[in-house]
Amino acid sequence: METNGQLSPEPPGARRRLEALREALLDLHKTLLESERISYESSFGNISSPYHFLHLVTTDPWFAWLAPVTQLIAAVDETLDSREPLTAAAVEAHVRRAAGLLVATIDGDGFSRHYDEALQRSPEVILAHSVAAKVMRAKS
Repeated sequence: METNGQLSPEPPGARRRLEALREALLDLHKTLLESERISYESSFGNISSPYHFLHLVTTDPWFAWLAPVTQLIAAVDETLDSREPLTAAAVEAHVRRAAGLLVATIDGDGFSRHYDEALQRSPEVILAHSVAAKVMRAKS
């Protein structure tokens, strides 16, 4: 955003809030991956290597439900890396998107149902979710 030929400064705390959201989402994503790995291995046996796990995460339908979290993290990264100044509206849009995504419903489809299952089986997922929820509730 330009004002009189100069870029407008970012709102105070906006970058810090978006970075905190990113960190919380990354931790949640990592925790969900670990929870899914354990669940997958209990059904199909041990995953032989980190490469095999990466291959499964990117190609196996078992892990496909995690894609919306991955995509949200990528969108936050793009915003943080942009040459344009960060706006309060952009930060709030990411917070709203995260809040809308991180809803667990037992009767839901896709992400919300799988997310509910992960929350039910893993205290670590509950803790990571609570950190993300705290970041989403915080104001700049």
